[in-house]
Amino acid sequence: MKTYSPKAAELQAAWWVVDADGLVLGRLATAVAAKLRGKDKPTFAPHMDGGDYVVVVNASRVRVTGTRLDSKKYIRHSGYPGGFKSESLRHLLGRNPGRVLEKAVRGMLPKGALGHQIIKKLKVYPDADHPHASQQPHSWELGPSVIGGSEG
Repeated sequence: MKTYSPKAAELQAAWWVVDADGLVLGRLATAVAAKLRGKDKPTFAPHMDGGDYVVVVNASRVRVTGTRLDSKKYIRHSGYPGGFKSESLRHLLGRNPGRVLEKAVRGMLPKGALGHQIIKKLKVYPDADHPHASQQPHSWELGPSVIGGSEG
């Protein structure tokens, strides 16, 4: 028996809309990363981009548990002396709420060219409006395991 490998022409990408209002950040990010990667499809191949497009709305209303709002830091360095920058999750949510989910999902995707190609299929918007109505996206309801978290 031969191993099935899908052809690029056989792969079809659907569009999904998920409302992030009240969902826990990490649990939402893992579900979105799996959908972008195509791991929920029977034609999954780890070396191909066979996933779907995901539109996340209400990203500014995502939840985090514990003390992560103040203790989680996003760090970067410009490469120059004194170029270290640090920003808390609370500050980044206020400044650019979509970036928080993008960073969480990006860390769960493959590194390299395939990951760069996959992350382009993620569209994040801070409120309920999005310009992708013409793609006729399906509504994606996430279960209670994604809502999760006993703390708030």
